Amino acid sequence: MPFPTLVAILDVLVARWTAQDVLRLLPAHVGGLSDAAAATQVPSWLTVVTGGVLVGASFLFNSLLTDHKGIRAVNGWHAVLPSPAVFWRAGATLLSAAGVAVLALVLAASVLGPSTPTTNLAILVVWVGWWAGYAMSTYLVGNSWPVVNPWRTLARVLPTSSQRPYPERYGAWPSVAGLLALVWVEVVSPLAANPQALGALVAAYTVATLAGAARYGTDTWFGRVDPVSRVFRLYGRVAPVQRGPDGLQLRLPGAALTDLRTDDEPGSTAFVVALLWVTTFDGLVATPAWNALAGPLLSPVAGNGVLGGAVVALFYLVALLVGFGGFLLAYRFAAARSRERVDSFLAPSVVERWFAPSLLPIAAGYHVAHFLGYFLTLSPALVGLLGAPFGGVDTVQVAVLPAWFGTLQLALVVLGHLLAVWVAHALAIELFPGVLRPIRSQYPFVVVMMVYTMTSAWVVGQPTVAPVYL
Repeated sequence: MPFPTLVAILDVLVARWTAQDVLRLLPAHVGGLSDAAAATQVPSWLTVVTGGVLVGASFLFNSLLTDHKGIRAVNGWHAVLPSPAVFWRAGATLLSAAGVAVLALVLAASVLGPSTPTTNLAILVVWVGWWAGYAMSTYLVGNSWPVVNPWRTLARVLPTSSQRPYPERYGAWPSVAGLLALVWVEVVSPLAANPQALGALVAAYTVATLAGAARYGTDTWFGRVDPVSRVFRLYGRVAPVQRGPDGLQLRLPGAALTDLRTDDEPGSTAFVVALLWVTTFDGLVATPAWNALAGPLLSPVAGNGVLGGAVVALFYLVALLVGFGGFLLAYRFAAARSRERVDSFLAPSVVERWFAPSLLPIAAGYHVAHFLGYFLTLSPALVGLLGAPFGGVDTVQVAVLPAWFGTLQLALVVLGHLLAVWVAHALAIELFPGVLRPIRSQYPFVVVMMVYTMTSAWVVGQPTVAPVYL
C-alpha cells in the first residue's frame, strides 16, 4: 500500500476528529443508529439479582444430573440434514459471489451514497445487515462465513509463491489484538455516523487481510489470524446446524461445544474471553454509569481539538484493555480454584482451555440481546435502501419495538448463561472422573458465570445515553 494512501485513510479515520467529535459519536457506535431501543421497565436491581439466582439455580439442577451416559446421549443426538453435493456446490458459489458483490457495494455506497447514516446503504449493511443480522445467524442457525467471506474468496486468486510459514509461537494472540483493536476503533471513531470513515476502514481492512493471506496462506490466515473469521467460527459452535462426517447435522443448540476437542493454541482461551468482554464493553460505554465515571475525567479535554481527541481515544483504549484483563484474570482464577478443589494434577492451562467453550453461549446470548433490537428496528430502513443504494429515499422506515422487548433482551442473556452452565457441566464430567469431583470443579466457574450474568443483565437494562461531557 503506498504511504500517501495509508496517510489519507488514517486522516479520514482520526486526524480530522476533535475530542468533541469523538465524544459525540461514542454512543452512536452500532447501536446508536437506533433511537427505538429502550431499557426494560424492570428495576435494575431485580434484573441483576434474578439473573444471578437463575444461573445458580440451574447449576443446582444440573448437579442432580449424574448420569454420564444420559448427558452424553443428549449432547450427541443429531439428525442428518439433506445436502446434495450439486446443490451445495451451487449454493456455495452463489454465496461467495454475493459476498464479493456486497463488499463492492459497501465501498461504493460509502463514497457515492448520502452522508446521513440511516439513508446510507454502507452504514446499514455493515452494522445492521452484517454485524447484527448476519452475526446472529452464525450462532442461531450455523456458520456460513467460510463460504460468504468476500476476503477469503478474493484471497484464493492471490499468488502463493511468496508464502511463509506462520510462527507457531504467535498462536491466537494476533486474533486477540485484532478483535480488541477493531472494537476500539468502532467505539471511538465515527464508523456508524460517517460513511467515508467506514469505507476507509473497510478498504484498509481489505488491504491488510489480503496482504496477510498472501503472506501466510488463505487457510492459515482465515483459520488462525483473522479475528472476524475466528469470531464467527466460535459462534458457529453454538448453532444447531453443524458439519459432521456424514454431512450437515441438526443438533441441540450448544451441543457441539461439548465435543471433546480443545484449541491448544497460545491465546485461544484469551480470545474467547475477549469475545465475551468486547460485547459487554460495547454496551457499557453508552450507559449513564459510564457517563458518571468518564464525565469528570474527560470534560477538561473536550475542547482541546485533535490532542483532546487523542486523549479521549487513549482513555477508552486503556478502559478496554483493563476490562479485558479483569475478565481474563477472573476466568483464570476460577480455573485455578477448580483445579484445586478436585486435587487435579492437570496443568492450569489445560483446565482453562477445556472449559473455555462454556463461555461462548454467554457471549452469544449477550450479543443477540444487545443487537436484536437494532436489527429489528432498522431492518425496514435497510430493505428500503436496496432499491436505491446510492440515495433517493425520502422517508426512512423503522420498526417500533413493543414495551416488553426489554424483558425479552434480559431473557436472552439469561438463556445464554443457562446454556453455558449446562455445557460446563457436560465438560466437567468428561475431564474429571467420578460423580462428585465434576460437580465440585464447577463451583468457581458458577460464581464467575453469575458475575458475568449479573453484569450483562445490568448493562442490557440500562438506557442508551449520549455523553454529557461535550
